[in-house]
Amino acid sequence: MMINANASGIGALPAAGTLVAQRCRHFFVAHLSEAVDLETILRPGIALYVLNGLPPGGESRCASVGAIPVLNSLDQIARWAATAKALARLLPAALQVDSGMSRLGLPPEKVSALLADPTLLNGIEVKLLMSHLACSDDPGDDFNQQQTANFEALARHFPTVPRSLDNSGGSFLQRPHFDLVRAGIALYGGAPTAGVNMMDAVVTLTTHITQTRLVPADTGVGYGLTHRTKRVTRIATIPVGYADGWPRQLSNRGAAYIGGQRVPIIGRVSMDSITLDVTDIPEALLHPGAPVELIGPHQSIDDVATDAGTISYEILTQLGPRYRRIYHSERPALRSMSA
Repeated sequence: MMINANASGIGALPAAGTLVAQRCRHFFVAHLSEAVDLETILRPGIALYVLNGLPPGGESRCASVGAIPVLNSLDQIARWAATAKALARLLPAALQVDSGMSRLGLPPEKVSALLADPTLLNGIEVKLLMSHLACSDDPGDDFNQQQTANFEALARHFPTVPRSLDNSGGSFLQRPHFDLVRAGIALYGGAPTAGVNMMDAVVTLTTHITQTRLVPADTGVGYGLTHRTKRVTRIATIPVGYADGWPRQLSNRGAAYIGGQRVPIIGRVSMDSITLDVTDIPEALLHPGAPVELIGPHQSIDDVATDAGTISYEILTQLGPRYRRIYHSERPALRSMSA
């Protein structure tokens, strides 16, 4: 399971603990520093892979933590083999091959060089062979099948090694899924593919009203006065802004919900505050401290991402540390947040 980027903003340690309780045993982070922060979850039977592999000089730390580097180059392989020799013990690793995404991993010619000299892997126990899909969010993209074929061709050279290709989107492709699926955004409630989201919501985000005011028609709102009221308008200000990861792109286009009703963002999203048009909301719901839904039953992370012109991954990973995080071990959510 993917718990990189602080488990997509969820909180890596709480998410990992919940997933371990559900008998997940294989976890992936991006950086060695993330693995160091998660050292406490490592126990017999738990594998923690570092996707970006070995940073120069990080070999000893990786070995001491017990993390498993995903080796992406012949240089990383050489440094890990040298570490194994220095420690006089076998060290685990994954090998990543580039099946067509052109991002990380050994391209086919480097795989050939590795096969031509198997001693390059002396001291390394290859636990997993992996690659990554470029277009899995679109099940109809023909490149998914091309990458699968490329990966299978490379994997034939490592017949005894478990294989992993699929991310969240890949797990919904109509074909075999090899030995290990690296689920990511699907764990956190985001849509793994285009179209209807089949996943349960995981995150709720609520804030509160700081202040309300009534302004006349033709009044400018916010920095640059980019919104002008068309009628007598009641404005509610909430204490969330781009410093909390709420995208500035939602200025004059995003929304929140109060009492189940949509209230549009008017004016620019500021560093620490947002203004909402709440003219049509009953006054009884507009007192200071009244709840405002930013992510929840009426507005999913995918809805917010669509309004902001981005993807749900970015919405989650940008949610900042000023939110108070509340974790639940049962449905409806793994985590709720408030500001």
